[in-house]
Amino acid sequence: MVGPDRNSGGIARVQDTLTNLRIQDGAAPAPTGPLTLEDLYRQHRMRLVRLALLLVDEPATAEDVVQEAFTGLHRNWSNLRDAQAAVGYLRTAVVNGSRSVLRRRKTARDYTPPHVANARSAESLAMLTAEHQAVVRALSQLPPRQREVLVLRYYGDLSEAEIAEATGISKGTVKSTASRALDALQKIMAGS
Repeated sequence: MVGPDRNSGGIARVQDTLTNLRIQDGAAPAPTGPLTLEDLYRQHRMRLVRLALLLVDEPATAEDVVQEAFTGLHRNWSNLRDAQAAVGYLRTAVVNGSRSVLRRRKTARDYTPPHVANARSAESLAMLTAEHQAVVRALSQLPPRQREVLVLRYYGDLSEAEIAEATGISKGTVKSTASRALDALQKIMAGS
């Protein structure tokens, strides 16, 4: 295919891949009694780890980012309004923690020779089809903000307003960043 058809097909593949990953994770059940930190950890930890993994592309680092988010929530537990506020806090903390990791990586690369990017684990690649693997590889080549917006939109299933809140950018910036990210992703995938 050439032209717009190929572009819309690539965008659909990105959307499908991230949506399929979100569906595989499933939705967390609503708490039945008083909310505890343990409930939040049990219900949201793995989904947050996968979110961080899509942003930082390294399983151990993703787990560290999520652990730090839960630690921060524990420190601020007395200020918690409700369960929805806790999940939003955690999601924002994971995005911000992932940004910090990426900044540190960039700084480290500035002082040492560049190295080959870390490969995804065999287990995570085995779970994806070849087409989905291509999308995830292409996603890792996007600038951090573009990657964040796409991951939060299609994997996190967040609205533009929720993405704006989690990333600290305006709704308009979210919308334009998502559009540029999808275009860039399509170009990366067309070149592979």
